[in-house]
Formats: sequence, structure tokens, C-alpha cells
Amino acid sequence: MHQGFSAFPLTPVTDDGVDEEAFAGIVDRLVTAGVDSLGVLGSTGSYAYLDRDERARVIEVAVAHSGDVPVVVGVGAPGTRQVLRHVEDATRWGADAVLLPPVTYQPITDDEVYGLYADVTAASELPVVVYDNPGTTHVTFGDELHARIAALPGIASIKIPPVDPDLAAARLRVERLRALLPDDVSVGISGDAVGAVGLLAGCDTWYSSLGGTIPGPLLAITRAAQRDDAEGALAASAALDPLWRAVGHHGSYRTAAVIAEHLGLAEAPCLPRPLRPLPEADREAIIAALPTDLV
Repeated sequence: MHQGFSAFPLTPVTDDGVDEEAFAGIVDRLVTAGVDSLGVLGSTGSYAYLDRDERARVIEVAVAHSGDVPVVVGVGAPGTRQVLRHVEDATRWGADAVLLPPVTYQPITDDEVYGLYADVTAASELPVVVYDNPGTTHVTFGDELHARIAALPGIASIKIPPVDPDLAAARLRVERLRALLPDDVSVGISGDAVGAVGLLAGCDTWYSSLGGTIPGPLLAITRAAQRDDAEGALAASAALDPLWRAVGHHGSYRTAAVIAEHLGLAEAPCLPRPLRPLPEADREAIIAALPTDLV
């Protein structure tokens, strides 16, 4: 479950709530593509904009359509009470693991971050993936904090921020972190532009935001990296540089929404208010950056 390619599907949202039919279709597409796991209700999955009932329904739909593909469910919320309720829902609807970001409003200390993971692992038997994304959560994990958290029973994987695009530097980063972790805790890379580098540097998993809408080319990169075809993986990733630049400018959430609408996976607009569609020129640039053989 914490190896290979983990695709994070977009959760399309209309003025009436979650578009369950569109979401189910996106999950079906990912399962057919052969992804190794599904990461639902991540940042690309709109979790921060959904209430508890909507999030529970997303889990139910994802599990019902996932077949044999493991489902990792985001359970982030500002308060531990809310997090534990989302963990209960993930358990009830058959999730295989939970993804836990330390969502903040007030700044929180390392001890408070550790306490969040301690509370969740004590309350649930589901494996926990640590979500380290300072750009979203405004929490910066040091290696010592990662090591403290990874020692908790139930921690299964750590989703780290983008590594240095230089492969040698990335290897050193991954080796330094892995040396502090228990052997049974995997390391996953996020940041699609360096997904290939992260895998080649020793990460076990690519937690991919755009993999939820364009799984084909990113799965091909993953499989090349898994068979140690560094040249092929890096070349395939470099071919997507215009798309990586679009993500760097607009963020993965908005970029994924444009792609989903363009491919007919969701009706436009598919992001919740107050988010608005990107200007037409930006949308056209994203579409122009897509591989021509997408279906």
C-alpha cells in the first residue's frame, strides 16, 4: 500500500456539493489505469472545503469503486476532536489507511504536532501516513520530529516535501531521513515535478496530485524508476516541464481542476467557492502543456 504510485483524485464540487458521479468516474479511471493506491481527500481532494457528511460520502464512494486498490483517506482538520471523527468515518467505510496533515490556524509547536499523531495512533488501528507539506499546513517538520513521530505504533509512511532536483543531493536527503526511521516506515515523495527524482533517490512511493487526473504518463515514469531506468524516468519527467511550471504557478489543485474539466471528467466549474476558474489564457496554457495522447 505504501509502495509505488499513489494517485490523489480530485473531488469535484458544485454549488450543490460533491459531484459523486464524477468522482466515482475519476476513481474508476485510476483503478483501470493500474495505480498502486488511491489518496482520497488530500489537498487535491478538496477536503478542507467539505463537511463531515460530505467527506464520509467521498470515502464510501471511493471504497465502493476501488476494487483491490488500497484507499488512503485524508483526515486533516484543525482540531483533534474533528480529526478523530474523520478517522472513525474512514474506519467505518473501509479505508485501508489515513493521511494526516497537521492543519493549523494558530501556530503549533513540535510537541503539539507530535501529540496529534500520538492521539490518532492511540485511537485507531488504521495505518497513518504523515503529511509533511509546509506550504499548505504551515508546519515545518525537522528530521528529529519525523523520527519521534515515526517511532509511534501505527505510523506507516512519511510523505515528504519536494526534494532537490539534483539526484545526488536528493539521495543524500532521503538517506539521511531514512537512517532515522524504523525499517517498516516508508518514505514517499510529493511534488510531481520531482517525483522521478524522489523515486530514483530511494523513496518508496510517489504521492501524486496530478496522478489523480493524468495517471498514464506519471505511472510510466514510476515504472521506469522502479526498474532503475533513470535515464528514461528523468527524460519522461522532463518532457512534462511545461506542466510542472503550470503547477508551480497555479498550484496542483487548480491545475488538476482545469485538466479534469478539459478531459470531461468533471463539469466546469468543479472547485468550491470562493475559488474561481482560472482565466481562459491560463487554462489554455495548461491544456497546451498536456501530453497529446491523453484519453
